[in-house]
Amino acid sequence: RTVHLGLDIFAPHGTDVFAPLASRVHSSRINDNPGDYGPTIILEHQAGAGKFYTLYGHLSRDSLKGLKPGAAYMAGERIGSLGTRNENGGWPPHLHFQIILDLNGMSGDYPGVCKRSEQAHWLSICPDPRPLLGLT
Repeated sequence: RTVHLGLDIFAPHGTDVFAPLASRVHSSRINDNPGDYGPTIILEHQAGAGKFYTLYGHLSRDSLKGLKPGAAYMAGERIGSLGTRNENGGWPPHLHFQIILDLNGMSGDYPGVCKRSEQAHWLSICPDPRPLLGLT
């Protein structure tokens, strides 16, 4: 577990998180193990005839209240906020943002790190999220 598959953006708890693209809620879950994501949302995005997913980990519990699969978000719409250390898996407040090309049947959770020996496989499924966010 040494290769990080997403991007961590550190900010104070309560900081709003916005959808970068039009999307629908695929799934959500409170991943409550120590060192895990805590409250997590996975959005589904259409790209031509295909689709891909974005994962938002370390959110506040309130971010999941009333959230239902299939709910639509427009690009730039608020989807939640960052959680405190007590609700986000024990981490300092931050967003784990990850692009996923194939969920492999998973729902509400997805690996965010991998072994160095498996990085070629995982990075082919989870491309660098920086270009989507306009970062270099």
